[in-house]
Amino acid sequence: MGTEQNQLRWHMGETSFAVRRANPRYAFFAEAEATLRDGTSVPAQVSELSSRGCYIDTLEAIPIGTEVRLRISDGIQSCEVPGRVIYMHSGYGMGIFGMGVVFGNVAAEQFGAINQWLRDLAMRKTVPPPC
Repeated sequence: MGTEQNQLRWHMGETSFAVRRANPRYAFFAEAEATLRDGTSVPAQVSELSSRGCYIDTLEAIPIGTEVRLRISDGIQSCEVPGRVIYMHSGYGMGIFGMGVVFGNVAAEQFGAINQWLRDLAMRKTVPPPC
């Protein structure tokens, strides 16, 4: 019974999280740099992208609530967008931190690259499973 209950809880949590997500997110790999307000730059990698934000991996933790300026580049296109860290996963002893970043007010010319990446990703249908 315990295992069945855990599976039900996992499934229910997974479903409700997926339902709450307003914009599809896609697996997306690009280099990034997060610049903090004090000018500190933190190298990062983007691993997921949506129209409202992205998920980055870094070797340094950036606290929840921190405002950043993200420069994202896939080697062909790049953009620079404001954002704020809204959640963080610890590296579980491996020294890598994962963070969800919600985009702020993105200038139209910067959002062009994000829209292009999302169009390309949607055509490939690389939506990761909800977590």
